[in-house]
Amino acid sequence: MGSGVQHALEQLKTTGVRITPQRHAILTYLMESMNHPTADEIYRALELKFPSMSVATVYNNLKMFMEAGMVRELTYGDNSSRFDANVTDHYHIICQKCGKIEDFSYPSLHEVEREAEKATGFKVNGLRMELYGICGCCSNKQH
Repeated sequence: MGSGVQHALEQLKTTGVRITPQRHAILTYLMESMNHPTADEIYRALELKFPSMSVATVYNNLKMFMEAGMVRELTYGDNSSRFDANVTDHYHIICQKCGKIEDFSYPSLHEVEREAEKATGFKVNGLRMELYGICGCCSNKQH
């Protein structure tokens, strides 16, 4: 188990949250898969190991992880939500064909936040930037 998962579990324990096998598995799956899964994808990945677990259990745990600041919900126009365990400031590039999402960081983009604060008087406390294109796999399929 990764140290990030262990740290997150310890953080949950300190707030009095009981670490059930399902909760542990959901958090581990989310933190170890970097594909920004939906709740249904998490459920399908774990249902054989936990046949009594419901999709509602996955949603309830994701909500708790969000409230604890461990997970971000990424919503899109198609009414789907994806979940990201990387809560540090970063950006996403999204394939317009298959929906694949990848993280990337680019330090000078933080200058945009500072410029926005100067220009508007706002205090920036969050960000979300997305780029759209066609991933390598989908691009190769077109040729």
